[in-house]
Amino acid sequence: MTIDKAPLANELATRGKTPKGSSWVLGALLGAVLTLAVVGALVWLPTGVGLLHLMGILRGGRTQINVDQPTVVRQIQQLQRLETVSYTMDKIISGERSNAYLPNFLAGDRLLLVVHGEVVAGINLAGLQPGDVLVQGQKVSIHLPAAEVFSTRIDNARTRVYSRDTGLFSSADPNLESEVREEAERQLQQAALQDGILKTAADNARSTISGMLHGFGFHEVDIR
Repeated sequence: MTIDKAPLANELATRGKTPKGSSWVLGALLGAVLTLAVVGALVWLPTGVGLLHLMGILRGGRTQINVDQPTVVRQIQQLQRLETVSYTMDKIISGERSNAYLPNFLAGDRLLLVVHGEVVAGINLAGLQPGDVLVQGQKVSIHLPAAEVFSTRIDNARTRVYSRDTGLFSSADPNLESEVREEAERQLQQAALQDGILKTAADNARSTISGMLHGFGFHEVDIR
C-alpha cells in the first residue's frame, strides 16, 4: 500500500508559519507604544522639571510682599488711638474749707484723700495723613502725630478718705470731696507729664509701628 506524504508535509509547513497580516499588526502596535513613550518623555522633561523647580521655590523660597504707600497709611490708621503707656500713682491730696471770721477748729472743714489714679497716653493714628508716609522700595519713612494724654482717672475702688476734720460749729461740705478728687486728677496728670510720659508714649509707639512695618517686609524703617 502506498501512502502519499505530500499533503502531510504541506500541513506541517503551514502550521509552523505566522500569517503576514498578524505580524504587520503586532509591529504597528509596538511602534505606537514606543512613539507614545518617547513623546511623553520629551513633554515631561521641560514641564516636569519646571514643576519641580516651582515646588522647590514654594517650599523653600522667600515670599516677597510688595506693600504700597496707601496700604501702609491704611494699616497704621486702623490702629486708631494707640495706647502705649499707663502711668499709675498713689498720692494723698488734701482739701479744706475755712471761715474768714472763725478759726478752723470752730468752723473749718479739712479732708485728706488717699488717691490711686492712672494716666494713659499714646498716639492718635487716625489723623495720619498720606503725606506723612513715604515708601521707596524696601524703605519707608513715617512722620507720626505727637503723643498725647488720652485719659486721667481716679480708681474709686482704691481711693478712700484718710481723715476728715470739721469744726465745732460746722458740718461736712458735700462738695469738698468732689473738688479734692478733681484736684487729684490734675496733680496726677501733672506728675505723669513731669516724669516724661509723653516721651515714653512716643518711643513705645515707634517701636510698635516699626515692628509692624518690618513684618510687612520693609528692610529700613525711619519713624520720626
